[in-house]
Amino acid sequence: MPFGLLADLVLILHFAFIAFTVLGALAWLRWRYAPLLHLPALAWGVGIELLGGTCPLTPLENALRRAAGDPGYAGGFIERYLGALIYPAGLTPATQWLLGLGLLLVNVALYAWVGRRRRARHPFARGSVTREGEAAE
Repeated sequence: MPFGLLADLVLILHFAFIAFTVLGALAWLRWRYAPLLHLPALAWGVGIELLGGTCPLTPLENALRRAAGDPGYAGGFIERYLGALIYPAGLTPATQWLLGLGLLLVNVALYAWVGRRRRARHPFARGSVTREGEAAE
């Protein structure tokens, strides 16, 4: 498989991971085990933002692009592909912290909303209150 195609696949995977990190809590509406996958992804995304780190997919994509004969790119994935959409001009560490905290708060709100919807749909599920007001087993 050519290196350029592999780099493009890594790019698609990176976009998908970011989308899942931001909106993965909504998957809980359909799949009750979604938080088992989403919460670690969310922790990684928030950690990368708060610590100012680099996702390992960025250097992997760059290495594959260089192996394909392209020069790759400087900076990170988000600056290259999503910068104008996500980050304002003159990104500072303080702004990056705010973005990480915003990601966390958005997901706390989504989990709260999805949790309320799930309880409303299945009010007598295990661990909820029974019709007589007693706790279920």
